Amino acid sequence: MTIVDDAFSGLKSNLEITSAEQALAQSRHILIRDHVKTRWTLTADFITGSYDRHTKTKKLKDVDLFVVIDPDGDQGHLAKGTGTGAVDALAEILATRWSVTTDDTVVTVSYADEDVASYEIAPAFATENGYKIPNGTGWMETNPNKHAEMVTAKNKACGGKFVPLVKMIKGMNREAGEPISPSFLIEVMALELVEAPLGRYQDEVRFFLAAAADAALQDWPDPARLGPDVNGDVSSWERTAYQNAFRSWLAVAEEAILLENEGRERAAVSTWKTLFGSRMPG
Repeated sequence: MTIVDDAFSGLKSNLEITSAEQALAQSRHILIRDHVKTRWTLTADFITGSYDRHTKTKKLKDVDLFVVIDPDGDQGHLAKGTGTGAVDALAEILATRWSVTTDDTVVTVSYADEDVASYEIAPAFATENGYKIPNGTGWMETNPNKHAEMVTAKNKACGGKFVPLVKMIKGMNREAGEPISPSFLIEVMALELVEAPLGRYQDEVRFFLAAAADAALQDWPDPARLGPDVNGDVSSWERTAYQNAFRSWLAVAEEAILLENEGRERAAVSTWKTLFGSRMPG
């Protein structure tokens, strides 16, 4: 392996969630779940989102959690009300134990100065195709299990390299202050733009950035084809900003690969580090 290959191997390792972080995330998920169950009757509760799909990068924040309400229980009436009403009802319960904030879809429980910093909890009802969760005053359909199945299949087709690649791009986005938002958009784009088989990570990062820059302006539907477009509420000027971000990262990636091709491997690693920061060794 080259010095650059070693650096990307280290980057891959540094982006992985440790067993201790996993245990902490799970224990806090159980605390939240059990607390909700003291007041609500649930049919299911589970961690979902990028944490469940193993595409979450460190440090952990915004771990997604669904609490699926029993429609025949005392809270079944929430399904007939507004989405914000369900969020507010859940916030009232969680606020008796944690500091919480809300938006149109979830209640966020935050921890200060911890490796697992926050959870986003969505009240949900099971549907024929998946689940419905709040979306402002209304509700939207989603199926996180379908998303997870698609990522698992893609990762298998790519020889186990798809998930680490997505985490690298997400890590790059986080290092830059998250100009691409939601970061789930990166994952959705990668499902379509990344093609098996995968080669070296440095080449695949460049290929993805080039393809993403070309595709940043288009609509990106919910992978399960149930909810709204992932970038449905992103304005045209914001999409142009996304495109510019991908292009700027691409320019750095191309410079780094050129340096590597010239045999200037340490300079190449230093250039990559401007995108990945301290997560990349070397």
